Amino acid sequence: MYIFGRNVAYETLQNHQKIKSALLDRDFHEEKLLQMLRKEGVKLTFLPKRDLDKKVSGLHQGIILEVEDYQYASLESLLEKENPLLLILDHIEDPHNFGAIIRTAEAAGVDGIIIPSDRSVEVNGTVVKTSAGTADRVKIVKVTNLVNAIKTLKKNGFWIFGTDMEGTDYTTLDYRGKTAIVCGNEGNGMSRLVQENCDFIASIPMEGTVNSLNASVATAIIVFEAVKVRRR
Repeated sequence: MYIFGRNVAYETLQNHQKIKSALLDRDFHEEKLLQMLRKEGVKLTFLPKRDLDKKVSGLHQGIILEVEDYQYASLESLLEKENPLLLILDHIEDPHNFGAIIRTAEAAGVDGIIIPSDRSVEVNGTVVKTSAGTADRVKIVKVTNLVNAIKTLKKNGFWIFGTDMEGTDYTTLDYRGKTAIVCGNEGNGMSRLVQENCDFIASIPMEGTVNSLNASVATAIIVFEAVKVRRR
């Protein structure tokens, strides 16, 4: 997998993640990064910018790292926590949304993220860059069937909070205890079966002319509300 961008490179090196190789712009002059790469014994290849542009679809800032593919965690590993706060992404397709949600999750101390294996963006270079390199700090689980995963969580004492425009004001709900918050697809929201398996539906009151928020923004608002409630 290729990951890219200077902040991502710094995060990767500081986390001592194994780097197979580094592709660099011939005019790359970030001396601190070069020193860190050489100290780790990473093979450096300098290329024209146009060659780097062909490797990834995003702003690489002159540095692309080849690393092992992302290693997903198991659902069981999320059940081991004493009082977890989880996120369930119901077929999020935009890598920028996914990356932003990971960044929010890391900042809020979320214990894990669950994604489906079909019709959903996976952890790739764009996701890692948008997450500001925090993807390796949050457990991400990929499951075959979201509804079955939700049922497993409920059997283990979790309350499932869906998100939709038609629901209960998110500030009036109690997120204490084992909690999983569902973020729906960017265009269609939660799927019918996922919604039917939620215990509560949280809604963000809208005062303006728009009737919905970007998926990552809405997720951030509700996650930090949950964190505030859980601290009481």
